[in-house]
Amino acid sequence: MHPPRQYGGVTKGSQLWRNRDFSIFWASQTLSVAGDSFALIAVPLLVLHTTGSVAQMGLLTGVASAASVVSGVFAGVLVDRIDRRRLLIWCDLARMALYGLVPAAWVFGPQIWLLYIVLPLCEAIGMVFQVAYVTAVRGLVDADHITEANGRLGATAAAAGVGGPLLAGVVAGWFGSTAAIAINAAGFGVSALGIALIRLRTPSSPAPEEARGTWQELLAGARFLWRQPVLRALTVLLSFFIFLTLGLTDVLIYHLKHDLHQPDGAVGVVLGVAALGTVAGSLLVGPVRRRLGFGVCWIGAIAVAGVAIAGLGLSTAVPVAAAAAAAYLACTSVAGICSMSLRQQVTPDHLLGRVTSAFWTIHFSLGPAGAAVLTWGAQHHGVAVVCLLAGAACLLIAVAAFFTPIRQPNPELSGATG
Repeated sequence: MHPPRQYGGVTKGSQLWRNRDFSIFWASQTLSVAGDSFALIAVPLLVLHTTGSVAQMGLLTGVASAASVVSGVFAGVLVDRIDRRRLLIWCDLARMALYGLVPAAWVFGPQIWLLYIVLPLCEAIGMVFQVAYVTAVRGLVDADHITEANGRLGATAAAAGVGGPLLAGVVAGWFGSTAAIAINAAGFGVSALGIALIRLRTPSSPAPEEARGTWQELLAGARFLWRQPVLRALTVLLSFFIFLTLGLTDVLIYHLKHDLHQPDGAVGVVLGVAALGTVAGSLLVGPVRRRLGFGVCWIGAIAVAGVAIAGLGLSTAVPVAAAAAAAYLACTSVAGICSMSLRQQVTPDHLLGRVTSAFWTIHFSLGPAGAAVLTWGAQHHGVAVVCLLAGAACLLIAVAAFFTPIRQPNPELSGATG
């Protein structure tokens, strides 16, 4: 019997909770997500209080989103070229400084122009951080613990994302929106400190020599996805899945307000209950993946998500709608974490940033059009019709996946990825 393999002082047989570096990373990122959620409430309130214009907030959101998309194209190359731990720290410090400018500037009076600088820059830097974040998990835990690690990070992030905005509303009401933004800035400082206290493993073998042309590097991630049968199938099917589901939150709100005639408070409660589904799915994905295997776990999650979407459209009571929404988010959490974990397991370390960036770019490319189609259909043909069609299409995606290498129980070991 061979002794367990050593990785930076943590054995492969060790429990994840004994991994000091991951525990510090997990705690600091949970606090950072909670702090970041303050901005989701504080920035719109700041704009509305200062200008009284919803259109102004929409313009600011559009500019910030465009900056994130542009950054995403190049984020993978940057992550694969630069020391990832240092990059994560500098991203956090930069966002701490940028958000810290807002409350400091507001001491001298409202400075709306500053938000048009701060928010796009923070969104662009945030995209780089997210790509590097995915690569960091692989540098913290063993391959057979990646799914569980992603599940824990996702669960606490979802929980922080529920509680953070509620607390942000209280802080903004008592001390003003700029105080909530200051807390958000402090959250990035906590994240930077946590990352400074950890070590990321050095790849076991150096990256091979590659062409250094910009376009060759940008396309390297997409080429890797296309050449791996499981990743190729996942990328294609998940792109269709996001087309069908990106607008589902808007459809849910429309259903509650228009069909069920619920007040805003009820909408908030339903969305809060639904978010608990993300927490549950994130906590369950590790043991479910180990027991059932990748294929059953991913295909089953997509299939149940389709049933939940159909159930949401047919719901005539608020508790039923909340339960359907929670089941849907639990399933998307399971499928998403399985997919991300597999990419982390099978992608060479020197390519992981570019593969992550390429996947997200392709994955979300159909989403905006799908959201427009879904919401238009709900308004003109009813929520029930749209949800039944979307649910049935998700079931077809699950069936299609069964005829691809996705069905493998352990594609990272069976050679189905190459």
